Amino acid sequence: MLNDLSTRPRTVGELAAPHAISLAGASKHIQVLERAGLIAREVQGRVHTCRLDARPLHMGAEWIRHYEQFWSGRLDALETLLLAEDAAEPETKSVRKCAQPRKPRKTPRTP
Repeated sequence: MLNDLSTRPRTVGELAAPHAISLAGASKHIQVLERAGLIAREVQGRVHTCRLDARPLHMGAEWIRHYEQFWSGRLDALETLLLAEDAAEPETKSVRKCAQPRKPRKTPRTP
């Protein structure tokens, strides 16, 4: 519905038509979008015309962009750590193969 409204204002009937929902179902959906601040509805008699208010979408996009930068940085740091760990792993394995296992030390018993 938001995509339909991005081109021009539409009536509830026009918004419901391409979807397999009743006018009542479309109206409920539109009410949710209104409460979210994404749609403004104008009533003229029995005709309800809706138009898109994209401002909340822009705020949401800004919020997502902020966290995208944050998580990209964190994931880059994790990748660097894992690559360093993988590079050091063959060294660690070769050291383990060469090292002889220790024999447990026998302690004398005291009576």
